[in-house]
Amino acid sequence: MQTRRITGPSPSPRSRRSRRPRSRPFPLLRLLRPPRALRTAGALLAAAALLGSACSARGATTATATDAGLAALPRATPAALSSYYAQRLTWSPCKVPGFECATMKAPRDYDKPAAGDVALAVARKRAKGPGKPLGSLLVNPGGPGGSAVGYLEQYAGTGYPAEIRARYDIVGMDPRGVGHSQPVVCLDGREMDAYAQTDLTPDNQAEVNQLVASDKKFAEGCGRHSASLLRHVSTVEAARDMDILRAVLGDQKLSYVGASYGTFLGATYAGLFPDRVGRLVLDGAMDPSLSARKLNEDQTAGFETAFQSFAKDCVRQSNCPLGGRGTSPAKVGDHLKAFFAQLDASPLAAGNAGGRRVGEALATTGVIAAMYDQAAWPQLREALTSAIKRHEGAALLALSDSYYERDAHGKYANLMSANAAVNCLDLPSAFSGPAEVEQALPAFEKASPVFGKGLAWSSLNCAYWPVQATGRPHRITAQGAAPIVVVGTTRDPATPYPWAKALASQLSSGRLLTYEGDGHTAYGRGSKCIDAAIDAYLLRGTPPAKGKHCS
Repeated sequence: MQTRRITGPSPSPRSRRSRRPRSRPFPLLRLLRPPRALRTAGALLAAAALLGSACSARGATTATATDAGLAALPRATPAALSSYYAQRLTWSPCKVPGFECATMKAPRDYDKPAAGDVALAVARKRAKGPGKPLGSLLVNPGGPGGSAVGYLEQYAGTGYPAEIRARYDIVGMDPRGVGHSQPVVCLDGREMDAYAQTDLTPDNQAEVNQLVASDKKFAEGCGRHSASLLRHVSTVEAARDMDILRAVLGDQKLSYVGASYGTFLGATYAGLFPDRVGRLVLDGAMDPSLSARKLNEDQTAGFETAFQSFAKDCVRQSNCPLGGRGTSPAKVGDHLKAFFAQLDASPLAAGNAGGRRVGEALATTGVIAAMYDQAAWPQLREALTSAIKRHEGAALLALSDSYYERDAHGKYANLMSANAAVNCLDLPSAFSGPAEVEQALPAFEKASPVFGKGLAWSSLNCAYWPVQATGRPHRITAQGAAPIVVVGTTRDPATPYPWAKALASQLSSGRLLTYEGDGHTAYGRGSKCIDAAIDAYLLRGTPPAKGKHCS
């Protein structure tokens, strides 16, 4: 379970119904490297960056905010970028019927546009009416590392409300370094298997050394395979790419739905181009003013909140393997920790899994994955029952593999690689080395008795990154932007509700919409109140009433 900020792509409604944690729609966010990259269950398809002086990736920071804010770029397009803004996309049928695909070019380095390009994958589902066309609606599922093209093809292009699809061209673009857009490459499948199984709750110096060696090998692999790209996958650069896409698509303003990390990407766009903000929905919001350590600690508390909800529900069910009716959430947590300790000493067989066994790290990843979406709780109960009662780890391994986007042939999507690459560039590392993690353990274990130790150690990954961070914590005000809808879920594990409140208060035109419930993100999760409010905003430009709460 390793992560830095864990906002994986958010779970799509479709994935929620299937109850099978996939990978981003959405987390998911999943920003961090959830257990090594925590993802979102349901459709696991969900940082902070700022133009400014470079900060060492080894220089940990504990500050929770900075006086600096994200400054808007000049309104006039620089002459050196004019050819990018004037390019014409050549559309052709995607492999998925009904969608069109194209490749857009952007400068690899915005400070040196003549130094070379990055090729960015774009897909769209054209609006067919009825109703007046509203232009393009860009979508992003989060991560960082979730494929927007995949999210469009697998959910948004067919699962968004019919009237939204009738009046908007729904568009997805894989950010630089992600999916089909010159993906960051770090480790091969076998190396990723070993990385995912690394013990994140070291009990002695030898295990600490193994964890550090694992993080170093991952970082070195990224530096070796993606050296020219690693310095140019920041959220600021991805937001600037979005503005080129807006112009190329012929839109005067950008309309956008971003989930999880996608909210940070959308807010960054608004900060850089406030006059070009159309209708922006930021669902499962991040707070850009927080340091990496504070983000990770807050998320740790968020996963504890989600686990408490799961525990209360579990003991009401007949098949809860962690306790019966009347068992307190704290005792359920104790039982789960005891189970993890057993796996740490003696991993479980996992059927036909190529020799892999389910130890504490993979089991914890599987459990955390299910925290993203309460629709995955029955699947988690079944997986835990199989592991605890029958000593079979295959079901827990399936949850973990879904989170990591590992297929049956041992091939991983680039989600984990891109997640680390963006996060480690956007913010200085949460910790500079093991000694700082040790000092922070009490705070993390207080935030979550169940997950705190593992999430603290997993926050070490950026300490060994091969390039310096270019971002730092900052506020985003987007002064002068049109109303921006910020959505927060009160028991969201990956993007805790206080983050949505903070972002909405920072944005000069932010409007907070609250969902009283569990799970990661809110749009399309079954709340008619939330869906109606967001649909009205996207279709008519009417933001929700101030202080609006839904359940």
